[in-house]
Amino acid sequence: MFKAVINAETLRDAIEAVSSLVDEVKFSITENGIELKAVDPANVAMVSLKLDAAAFELFKSTPGEIGVDLVRLSDLLSMADRGEKVLLELDEEQHKLKIGVGSLSYTLSLIDPSAIRKEPRIPELDLPAHVTLSGSELRRAVKASEKVSDHVILGVQDDQFFMEAKGDIDSLKLRIPSNELLGLKPGEARSLFSLDYLSDMSKSIGKASQVTLELGVDYPLRIGFQVGPVEVNYLLAPRIEQE
Repeated sequence: MFKAVINAETLRDAIEAVSSLVDEVKFSITENGIELKAVDPANVAMVSLKLDAAAFELFKSTPGEIGVDLVRLSDLLSMADRGEKVLLELDEEQHKLKIGVGSLSYTLSLIDPSAIRKEPRIPELDLPAHVTLSGSELRRAVKASEKVSDHVILGVQDDQFFMEAKGDIDSLKLRIPSNELLGLKPGEARSLFSLDYLSDMSKSIGKASQVTLELGVDYPLRIGFQVGPVEVNYLLAPRIEQE
């Protein structure tokens, strides 16, 4: 059993954060809310998401799993106006999700959870450097880096967070001292990452008032942030720098 009412914008934010990496997901529904873990087809990035029951105006459920096509769900949610409520109700017999938006009602066929890729095991990483800054600032830096390259170096040096992008002709450098950041835990950190992935992630990150980056040397990048009640964590594998 699952029946819930939630603000359309909140649900759209949650779907956007995940659909930047995967098209199909397995939602785990508990009495405390909804969560998921997924890895992109290339095994380069992971996403985990939590949406507590408190984020819903109505939330009734028994524990279970449902498989959802995020592209189709996102299309349906695009019909909802800002501030409008969305009703979600599971039809277990028909294996469908009923979606109500105002006077409109849809029926979304669900995917067998066993047909969806197994949830990844999120590795435990003790990353030495932590950087906290506004989501909009990080998105701006990512967009600027895209102008010159398809990859970017992120790191920490001398109480500064830095980003460097080098192309065949142009280059970009961003350095933010600790007193201009929302938070900094210094540590040795320098890794190269794909801007394709960071660009997709930054669409959701840009909405967050603050985002925390956890970094090491040639280690994955962990990105944690919240958009309203939606809690999101990304993990992005590094690229190997070419000498």
